[in-house]
Amino acid sequence: MADQVLIVDDDPTQRRLLEATVSKLGFTPVTADSGDGALKLTEGNIARLRAIVLDLVMPGMDGMEVMRRMHRRGLRVPIIVQTASGGIETAVAAMRAGAFDFVVKPVSPDRLSEALNGALKVEALQHKKNSLKPAKVVKIDDIATRSAVMEKTLSLARKAAASDIPALIEGESGVGKELIARAIGHASRRNRQPFVTVNCGAIPDNLVESILFGHEKGAFMGATERHLGKFVEADGGTLFLDEIADLPANIQVKLLRAVQEGEVEPIGARSPVKVDIRLISATNQNLQEKVREGSFREDLYYRLNVFPIYVPPLRERRQDIPVIVEGFISRFAETVPGTLITEITPEALDLLGAYDWPGNVRELENAIFRAIVLCDRGILTVNEFPQIRAQVEGIGGSQPPATAVSLDKYYASAVNHLDPAEAGMISALTEDGHVRSLEEVEHEMILFAISRYDSQMSEVARRLGIGRSTLYRKLKELGIKHFDDVE
Repeated sequence: MADQVLIVDDDPTQRRLLEATVSKLGFTPVTADSGDGALKLTEGNIARLRAIVLDLVMPGMDGMEVMRRMHRRGLRVPIIVQTASGGIETAVAAMRAGAFDFVVKPVSPDRLSEALNGALKVEALQHKKNSLKPAKVVKIDDIATRSAVMEKTLSLARKAAASDIPALIEGESGVGKELIARAIGHASRRNRQPFVTVNCGAIPDNLVESILFGHEKGAFMGATERHLGKFVEADGGTLFLDEIADLPANIQVKLLRAVQEGEVEPIGARSPVKVDIRLISATNQNLQEKVREGSFREDLYYRLNVFPIYVPPLRERRQDIPVIVEGFISRFAETVPGTLITEITPEALDLLGAYDWPGNVRELENAIFRAIVLCDRGILTVNEFPQIRAQVEGIGGSQPPATAVSLDKYYASAVNHLDPAEAGMISALTEDGHVRSLEEVEHEMILFAISRYDSQMSEVARRLGIGRSTLYRKLKELGIKHFDDVE
């Protein structure tokens, strides 16, 4: 039986066209005329469902809500979203929410084939990629960085490794909190002892106590064997509790006792068990806010937050993107059969540097993996990052507006009214003596900075105190085509 592709569109004409195209491509089409219909179909046993072509604009439940509900249910089938020319913002939002690719209506068979084959190719190699876990031994000095904020984080990690006091690692999802925790564990005196990790947010509430503290045989229905628990497993070594904010209130009480007394009480045990561990916790939530809300114990917070370490998001350390990308290319190049990719173009690095990376290093890792899988050349270019490009420049953003002009011509036009003696100065007044608008002065300042720093867009954005994506957006609003940044 051929691989199945689910087509979700309320327009019967579009459904028939897509169904015919999908069939010609060798897939078995399955159709739904609404978001509710799509969810019902995916709740059933679609054994060979490999991809979904999803219209974003539908009556009732729209495509974004369909994606959210599928994600909550754990459905990980790649989704290709459809958008009309007026749905650009929605398509960009969909890719930020996890869509694999987008197509613009009416989609050609070649474009749909490219999207579907790319999705299946990436999906087929995803399992192999997931098996390539970083080495268990991680040294602090091996974590490459070029940014001052990350250097500060690594400096704190070195200090944390020199003692056994509890450490709390804070930062957004995907920044590498577990990597820092493992590096601390490796650099500590307990480096030859177990390093045990627990994702508190991934454990059902009714199992948390048993998994953390253990249970005796027969302690409850289904307890057919004795279970030591993670605290006992980590005895003598380091216990890393990730997503600590997700612990239920009753478990927070037991955790506080374990930290204070150095002992745990397994379910059904007659007496507590002494443990000697170094505790490292992590969270992507604001624990102080949780304390104020009453959902996290204040006394436990102060017990855990003895040595706080903040891991900055990738958008605050863009200088690290080239070295992180280099590491991922080396790691994944061997994953894809027949690939000879060893480098990335400067233009592609500039593009990656212009994006804000809400998913941080984890999102960058997935973007590099996808690019390597789909690349048919020996080097990664901007063409291998269509989702990132769409979000930085807008879908089809490489095509300038009809009124776009050369940056050099626009800059010359904007400042030719200045006296040569005033070169390097921005006038605050109009010719008739009135104050110029902020928008007008801002635009002129941007153009002057681009000229001043020889079109080095990273430096321009840094000097102006704005992000590269903001800079590109402002240039686009002006109708300016910067030829060095598009193909």
